[in-house]
Amino acid sequence: MTETPIHALPPSNPSSAKCETRSTCCYCGVGCGVIIEHTAEQITGVRGDPDHPANFGRLCTKGSTLHLTMTPDSLAVRALYPELRTSRDEQRVRTDWNTALDHAADKFAAVIREHGADAVAFYISGQLLTEDYYVFNKLAKGLIGTNNVDTNSRLCMSSAVAGYKQTLGADSPPACYDDVKHAGCLFITGSNTAFAHPILFRRIEDARAANPAMKMIVVDPRRTDTAEQADLHLALLPGTDIALYNAMLHVMLWEDWIKPDYIAAHTEGFEALRKAVREYTPAMASEICGVPKKDIETAAEWFANGGQPSGTPGGATMSMYCMGTNQSSHGTHNNAAIINMHLATAQIGKPGAGPFSLTGQPNAMGGREVGGLANLLSAHRDLANPAHRAEVAKFWGIADVPEKPGLSAVELFDAMAAGTVKAVWISCTNPAQSMPDQNLVHKALQTCDFVVLQEAYRNTETARFADLLLPATSWGEKTGTVTNSERCISRVIQAVPAPGEARHDWEAAIDFARRLGEKIGNAHTGALFPYANEEEIWNEHRESTRGRDLDITGLSYATLEQKGPQQWPFPQDAQSGKVRLYEDGIFPTESGRAQFVVTEHRDLADKADARYPIRMTTGRLRDQWHGMSRTGTVARLYAHEAEPMIHLHADDMERRGIKDGELARVKSRRGEIVIKVVASKSVRSGQAFLPMHWGGNAMGGGGANTLTIKAFDPYSKQPELKHSAVQIEKYSAADSGGPIKSLVAMRRVDAGANALQILEELREQMKGMPQASLTLAGRDTPVVVLRAQTEALTAEALHTLDVTLSLADDTQCLSYRDVRRDIAKRARVEDNKIAAVRLTGETKAASWLQDMMVNGGAATEARKWLLAPLAEPPTGNPARGKIICNCFDVSENEISAALAGGESLEQVQTRLKCGTNCGSCLPELKRLSTRNT
Repeated sequence: MTETPIHALPPSNPSSAKCETRSTCCYCGVGCGVIIEHTAEQITGVRGDPDHPANFGRLCTKGSTLHLTMTPDSLAVRALYPELRTSRDEQRVRTDWNTALDHAADKFAAVIREHGADAVAFYISGQLLTEDYYVFNKLAKGLIGTNNVDTNSRLCMSSAVAGYKQTLGADSPPACYDDVKHAGCLFITGSNTAFAHPILFRRIEDARAANPAMKMIVVDPRRTDTAEQADLHLALLPGTDIALYNAMLHVMLWEDWIKPDYIAAHTEGFEALRKAVREYTPAMASEICGVPKKDIETAAEWFANGGQPSGTPGGATMSMYCMGTNQSSHGTHNNAAIINMHLATAQIGKPGAGPFSLTGQPNAMGGREVGGLANLLSAHRDLANPAHRAEVAKFWGIADVPEKPGLSAVELFDAMAAGTVKAVWISCTNPAQSMPDQNLVHKALQTCDFVVLQEAYRNTETARFADLLLPATSWGEKTGTVTNSERCISRVIQAVPAPGEARHDWEAAIDFARRLGEKIGNAHTGALFPYANEEEIWNEHRESTRGRDLDITGLSYATLEQKGPQQWPFPQDAQSGKVRLYEDGIFPTESGRAQFVVTEHRDLADKADARYPIRMTTGRLRDQWHGMSRTGTVARLYAHEAEPMIHLHADDMERRGIKDGELARVKSRRGEIVIKVVASKSVRSGQAFLPMHWGGNAMGGGGANTLTIKAFDPYSKQPELKHSAVQIEKYSAADSGGPIKSLVAMRRVDAGANALQILEELREQMKGMPQASLTLAGRDTPVVVLRAQTEALTAEALHTLDVTLSLADDTQCLSYRDVRRDIAKRARVEDNKIAAVRLTGETKAASWLQDMMVNGGAATEARKWLLAPLAEPPTGNPARGKIICNCFDVSENEISAALAGGESLEQVQTRLKCGTNCGSCLPELKRLSTRNT
């Protein structure tokens, strides 16, 4: 690491001065370092930090476009000042911070006095900084006296936490990124790493190139881009993970590939597990999982022997797993069954080996470190442990920490819906899009007496439920620390000032805490919250870890800035952090031994049957993040998958009479949506895939989590977001109860207009449409795209739509109307470019019109055909198709044509540059090359 940190220039510099600041990416748990390019007022660019140990300068498509989320236009969707309503039948109005926080303190104090401390709650986020997290945890458990503080990490990593604790004794991932290059076998399960953690996947590609003998096993119901690269893909049926892992261990026992000496010296409970897995023969597991018996045996051999031929010593196996294992009603045991295999074969505590959970969010690990879950306390202490509660109470200088367990995420929203939690503070998360069973979550937010939302974006789905909206700082505006998947702590340094009246999350929480403490008569308030800045919070958190498994008493802000990111533990007087854990075979359990856990195959919570026959899974897209409040502001990030679609096998589509691109009604036991269907070879018949990102801001009907189930794992309380049983039928006019017609409305947003503001206006107008998608297209000049199936629009509604699109002026527009067939079209051309189009009743030309608008091509030849019912462009230029390489704007059609024309993949990359920058598209490029070959 460099010894000279890069800092922002002081505010006294001229606003046009160019400067750079080191920070971290705010997306996934890989924790990439970034260098922010900016002036004193505005972020102008971003590039990967070549000295950061997580990414060494690489960034994925999302990270490399971070600066595009911080343009002046982005202020159109930012929360810039507090907004308050005192009655649910009112709109929020602008207020000042003092009024806002006094009102919030009054409301919380009144609820606490009348109903007790457990009638209030906090729901926070894995995207908060560690310092923010620490303050919220202390506010709830130390000041108010409730353990009702949970986080969206409950939806993400809590099963990994519980799995580590049940087996290894602590929430301490033992492996690290560097282990990838030392592994002889990579066992990737429940993770589409190529999409969800692209920069880590670059390391995997590099390691396999350096060691062609390395084996890669991918366990996933879908043939994802990660699975495409595997030496062995185990396409198991959803929810059958434990049967597979137990069968693999069965084979290891049968073939004598386990390590009895290690088991005897360092573990407990193996005999009970041996007895249980005896029943899980490969033949039995093959029936349960839908995986060939021979493949199970091969996977067991590679895993046990580190990719080496059986009997060859020294091979190392590293497993990587994420939401596919965690988001399950038996997610903890999914994790434990993986770790059982590592312990039985001594594949842990050495280079290239170990169970490695991939963190979903940028600081879910940091939140766990400070106890930011309803069942945890600071520094990996357990709420259920009286000694731990006493330690924290003494450290905070309070009488006690409440014993009663807090409400986990699902339980919290159930309690809100039931009226027992009457005030909630939500920070940096969007439960009205991300929680399962959205109909219940929306009811909970409507029922709860007082909802505070502390948020950077004022347009999230949750914002419409907020009684008080507090503007928060965002990426590039915050200071603190984060911890990534490999226990590596990085500094986050502010580059630009907060916009408007936005405040840091910790700052607002402390201001609120001091006011609330006075109102509820807590004499300890001043001592609990003495902090003047982030570093003072960090120093207290650091001291709370002394002597714990994650001891970081040897770290400081200065150390992190001078030496760069460091892994924990890093105790006082240490010179460096610990790269990998448990090398000595001693574990943080009462006996010092790791614990085998007996795991049994269980059915999914949401069973498929004759009425709901399709097993639908959810997951990530390559270029979007969570609920898209940030990535959804960048037009080019829609290019890879342009709109909400459910992926379905061609056989299932044929049985239902659905053609590629047509609409389907997808219904679960909890709700339904109408969505476009795309034929996919990645799912087998009887299964479907729906990206998690689409919510009510991007589509009609509320999005993916309208369908998902709230049932959760008994140990981690993580809900089964990954799987839902659904029925899928072709959507027709009869489903809406009346005649419907197609609508496509598009506007190219040149300088002087704001695409995000237009999106906001169209969101209001698409409400109530049976089906709608609202997205962006293009690159430097965005095009706003609304596609819908709707009932006949009133003249007033159509005029409002035309005003939004700049199509209301008859003197500036081309128009066509067929009253008999109820077809109406309008188009506007400015500077010989198509500026706006609205097609109702007949929309065949929508695709090529969008291409022309995106490309900004001359409209001279096409002008007379703009309103014609033509499915193909009149100029003869073919549609570009899906964009594969976002860095250099290279489409699938261009790549396929080049490969079909005889060019090698290397020649295509040299000529078109695809895959030569961030590398996110490399798996897809390789797949296209293989298929064309």
